[in-house]
Amino acid sequence: MEREQFEQLTMPLFDQLYNFAHWLSQNRADAEDLVQETYAKALKGWKSFEEGTNLRAWMYRILRNTFLTSKSGLKALATMQLDEEEVGATGVLTHGSTPELLLLQQESHDAMLEALAGLPVIYREVVLLCEAEEMSYREIAQVVAIPVGTVMSRLARGRRMLREALTARVSSGATEARHDAV
Repeated sequence: MEREQFEQLTMPLFDQLYNFAHWLSQNRADAEDLVQETYAKALKGWKSFEEGTNLRAWMYRILRNTFLTSKSGLKALATMQLDEEEVGATGVLTHGSTPELLLLQQESHDAMLEALAGLPVIYREVVLLCEAEEMSYREIAQVVAIPVGTVMSRLARGRRMLREALTARVSSGATEARHDAV
C-alpha cells in the first residue's frame, strides 16, 4: 500500500525531475542515474514525508542534494563557491530587454540552451526552477535550501547573465553577418 501511494504521487514528476537532472549534470547518463537514485532515496525516506507538505519541492530537494553529493555535483560545487556578496550589486535587472524577450527575438532555440548551459549551477538551477518548472520563490527556496531573498537575487543575476550571453551572441552574429556581406 505504501509503495503504491509513493508511485502514484511521485511518478507524475518523473519527466520534470529528469529534465532538471539533465540540466544540472549536463549529461544524459548522469541524469538517468541521478533520477534513479533520487527515487530510491525518496522511497527509502517515504515515511518521513509529511502528508500535506509540498511533495514536488521535497522530490526536487532530494534530487538536488543527490546531485551535489555526486562526483559531477561536487565538481560543479567547487567551481561555484562564489559568495553572494562578492558578485556585487550589479545583479539588479535594468529596464529594457529581459531574457524572455531576447529568447523570443532569438531565431535559434539552441542559443538559449547554450546560454543556460553556460550559467554557473547556482544560477542555472534557480532560473530553471522558476522559468521551466514554474515554481514559486518559496518552493525554490525549499528545494535549494536558501532564503527567498537569495532566490530572488540569484534569479536576477541568472537572468542578467542570460541576457548578457544572448546579447553577446546576437552582437557577434551581427558582426559576422556584416563581414560576410563585405
